Order: sequence, then C-alpha cells, then structure tokens
Amino acid sequence: MSLGVLNNLNAVYAENNLNNTSSSLSTVLQQLSSGSKINSGADDAAGLSLVNGLQANEQALTQSATNATEGVGLLKVADGALSQVTSLLNRAVTLATEASNGTLNSSQDSAANSEYQSILSEISNIGSTTTYNQTAVFGSSTNIYTGDSSSAGSSIDSLNVQSLSSSNLGDTSGAMVYSSGATGSNVFINLSLDAATGLQTTAAAVGDTLNAGLTTTMVVNTLSSTGTVVANNITVGGTSGFANTAQGMINAINGSGLGLTASFTTAAIAGAKVAGTVAADDTASALTNTGIMITGSVGVGATPTTASDSGSATATGAANTDNLTGSITLQVGNGPSTTITMAQVAAATHVTTGAVSLDNLKSYINADAALGVTAGDATAGVLTLASTSATDPALKINSNLTDNSLATGAASLTYTATAAYGAGISDPASGFAGTGVTDSTTIQTADAAISQGTTGGAGGIATISYTDKAGQSLSGTDLSNQADAQTALTALNSAITDVAAQDGYVGAQINTLNSVSSVLATQSENVTAAQNAVQATDYAAATSNMSKYEILSQTGISALAQANSMQQEVTKLLQ
Repeated sequence: MSLGVLNNLNAVYAENNLNNTSSSLSTVLQQLSSGSKINSGADDAAGLSLVNGLQANEQALTQSATNATEGVGLLKVADGALSQVTSLLNRAVTLATEASNGTLNSSQDSAANSEYQSILSEISNIGSTTTYNQTAVFGSSTNIYTGDSSSAGSSIDSLNVQSLSSSNLGDTSGAMVYSSGATGSNVFINLSLDAATGLQTTAAAVGDTLNAGLTTTMVVNTLSSTGTVVANNITVGGTSGFANTAQGMINAINGSGLGLTASFTTAAIAGAKVAGTVAADDTASALTNTGIMITGSVGVGATPTTASDSGSATATGAANTDNLTGSITLQVGNGPSTTITMAQVAAATHVTTGAVSLDNLKSYINADAALGVTAGDATAGVLTLASTSATDPALKINSNLTDNSLATGAASLTYTATAAYGAGISDPASGFAGTGVTDSTTIQTADAAISQGTTGGAGGIATISYTDKAGQSLSGTDLSNQADAQTALTALNSAITDVAAQDGYVGAQINTLNSVSSVLATQSENVTAAQNAVQATDYAAATSNMSKYEILSQTGISALAQANSMQQEVTKLLQ
C-alpha cells in the first residue's frame, strides 16, 4: 500500500471498529443496568412482541386471581347470612314443635307465634340488607371474569344467588350449565329499548320485571328428529317457579333442556346490532344497551332452518363459460366426506371441450342422491348448496376450485356459508307470546329488540351459570293454634332443605373460585417464568461480553492512535 496523506485508511478502519465496539459495550451496559436483554425493538423485535404479550397475560392473570377472590368474598357473605337463617329456622322449628303440642293454652300459643313472626321478619330483613360492596347479595347475578386477556383463555362464572325472604327461602331444582363459548351464533334480546323514544339513558338491570302481567312466555321453535317444527314455551312468573324478571327468564332458558345458554350482557359483547331510532351500528349504544344473550344453535326467526349450514360457491366468470379445475369436498352431518374432482364432473356430464362450468357441477351433485346435498341454480356465477338431511343436517364444504376462464388469469372460487340454527327465537314481528318481552322499568317491547349476534357464543368466552326455581314460602304460616303449627312445621322442614341446597351451591362456588384462583396463580407463575427466559439478562454472558468490549475499546483506541502517528512519518520524507 502506498504511503500518502489524502486518506488515512488505517485510521478509518480503526475508527469504525472502535465505534462498533462502543455500541456493543453500550448495549451490554444497558442490559446489565436494566436487568433486561431486550430494551427496544432494535434489540429483538420478535422477542419484544412476545414479552409484551406475556406481560399482558401476566397482568390479566394476576387481576383475575383478585377477581376470583372478590367473588369468594361475596359468596362468604351469603354463606354467613344463610347460616344465620338456618339457626333462625331451627329456632322456628322448636317453636312450631312446641305449639303443635296440645298442652299449650291460647296465651302461650300467642307468645310462641309472636316470636315465630319475628323470626320470619328477621329472615326477610337479612335477605334485603345483606350487601357486598354496597350491593345486595341475595337476588343478584354477578359475573366473575377470569382470564389471560384473550377470549380463548377466559371464562365467566355467573353467580346466581336466589332472593331471600320469608316468602322465598333457599332454592330448588338447581342445575349448573356450562357453555364453551364456541357455539358460533347467538340471539340478543335488547332490554334497553323504549318503543316510544328509542333508547333509554340507563340500561336495564337483570332484576327488572319483564312486564306488568303475571307471566311472560317465550316461544322457541326446534326441529324434531323427523325434521318437523316443535314450539317450546318457556314461561316465567305465575306458578312457573321462575321470577318474572330478566334473571328469571335466564334461569328458565338455561333449565329448558333445549341446549341453549342464556346470560345477561351488553349488545357489544353479543355482537348484536342496536336497532330503534338510532343507527344499527351505533357503537356507543352497543356498549350501554343490555339484555339477554342466548347462545347455542340458535337464530332469529319463527322456524329454524332445515340445514345447520348452507352456502354458495361463486365463480368470477359467467356460469356457462367457466373453466373449472380442482375439487370440492362435501360432508353432511357426521357422515363421510366426499371429494368431487372436475375431471369426474367432465366425464360424467360428457364435457368435450374440457371446460367444466358451474352448471355441470350442479348437474353432477343433483344426480347423486347419496351425497345428501342439493345444488340450486348456478346463475350469475353463484352455485347454492344445501343439505337435504332433516335429522343430521350440518353441511361442511371445502372448496379448492379455480376458475380459469378469465383473461387475466386463474381466480379461485369462494364459498360463503350462511349461518343457520336448530332453535329459532320468534322474530320481532311475533316476538314473545302476547305483548312480547316487555321490561317494566324501560318500557321496552319486542319491536326491533331481537337480533342475531355476530360473535361465537359470549365472544368466545366460556361461561358457567346456575339455574334454580323459587324456594319455600313461609308467608301465611303461623303458630296460632295446634293445626296451624303442624302445617308450619311441614313448611319449615322444606325451607331448611331449600336453604341447605342454596348454601350448598354457595359453598360449591366458593370451592370453584378458590380452585380457579389457584390455577390462575400457577398459570401466572409459568407465564412469568417464560417471560423471564426471553427477557431477563444473562449476567454471566453479559459480564463476559462487557470485559471483551472493554478490552476491544482500549485496543481500538491504541490502534487508532498508532494509525494517526504512522501518517505523521510522511513529514520526515520532506525534511
């Protein structure tokens, strides 16, 4: 290399290496001081994204454990109150047993009855004044949300604590209902609409009375095993055993045996439109409007579809000028799947030009009854497909067809499924029997109140709910005489049984939420460990790197100094 002064290349090389060393040393020092080896996207973009996601999971899991603990707190308040009610009922049994004996005179019966009536009043007082966080415990429905911030990893435990009074002690016929949240369809009954003014400023509550009448009936149409439509009446109020409230209707739906799950939620969670005097896609209204969401194989309409799924295949060319290649796979219910290739269609329909059209495919499908599928008119490039089975009608379609008729090149066909269902909620025109669902608080009628949800289940969130019926009533019982005391004693024994059943539910939910809390704690621990493995600084490696870069920095400075001094030797040639 010639000796010159125009460019000191050795100094340039030394300077570049020194800058790189300085940058690496700065990164190592940041890792050592922060404890994290990923401090920006420049360090590891993919790793930072993973860490941020895991941090969100961990935060959600930590708060979810707190949510479960708060649910346990509410249930323990209810458990303590029910224990006191049981003690009062045991005292009432003693009084009733004493009054059932013929040795007491009228004055003594009156004294026993006076204490008995005081016990009934105290039970009603416990039911109305027992609160948690300034909210009534009895007669409440509280959704305990737990999860990792994703729909797939979340669940809602809907705590349904039956109301408590002398006319309603405990509960009967209780049953737990579980929904995975992956049902694919739901129906939302909006309880926040006012037929006269459109939207109320406040949403309906789960305890609101549905209408001013004695009963409310919802009609759910289902398909029998032969494919015929059966009307199922779900009634609340009156002698049905369910309160004529939103919660009562939810309990009745969950206990109907129709494979449906109901919960109280917002239109936004249900993915339903808000109709009335506002725009159908009013997001703000969707967040504030509340009502009953019904999940399962359910849809809006008086008659359920005869096929659980139907749809269409669409070609981009005209129906009779298509040049289809590839295949389409059909499966009805749980039966075997059948793949139809366009070569098979060409041979069966005697296509001589080699260009298979949607009309050819339609003819092929309709000619084979064993497929259990019927194809409609292939007009405007659309081939409609539907199941012909009434007992196992689910139709699954996987289209791998390509239309080669376009001048611009091949274009794939698309298949669009139409949502269908096996249980139909009557549409707004017919609504519920009589006046429809009418909330006495918001004066909401069936008009524009029922809509199809667009999300699967509760937004993909699994739910646990509990259904029950009203408990034993002691209203009207007394110990005024021997006969009345014996009647009261029978009712008291039933009341103790019903209160024990309710307390059993409360205790079971306490154990459930405690288990959920333990699982969440373990999950949070594992997520934190995974986050730590990705993010935490390896101090052994980092300190080694720091020593290496410190030495390289020192040697780089020396090298740069030597490179600069070498060029100064040129001056000696000029002396």
